[in-house]
Amino acid sequence: MRRGWWVLLVVVALALAACARAPAEQRLRDTVAAMQAAVEAREPRDFLRHVSADFTGNAGQVDREGLHNLLRAVVLRNERIGVVLGPPDIELSGDRARLRLRVTLTGSAGGLIPERGAVYAIDSGWKQEGDAWRCISASWEQVL
Repeated sequence: MRRGWWVLLVVVALALAACARAPAEQRLRDTVAAMQAAVEAREPRDFLRHVSADFTGNAGQVDREGLHNLLRAVVLRNERIGVVLGPPDIELSGDRARLRLRVTLTGSAGGLIPERGAVYAIDSGWKQEGDAWRCISASWEQVL
């Protein structure tokens, strides 16, 4: 009988752990990974699901629609797109976050070796909407 209670207790504990909400930082990391996968899959709309409607980039030079156009141009120019993320520096403050990282982008017309590549330093601002993180601002600068 005691063994039955222990099994039940373990099952309940595992169920509660599975239902627990992931920490905010992990959800933000997961969002960035989903954005990386969207670019590599050449799916700008999937990328934009994580971008706020009031997004502003590079000190107001790019809005959400401009970002969409930029992503579409990258997709049209490259049959294959590679994205390698450096380690992120994340600062959380309530329902807001700042994320800084370096990103290596490569592109090619389909060959095995990328024909184009660059490294960018990205500094981005985020807001939490329910369980989802949305990028509200970003600045990027080519560093290599």
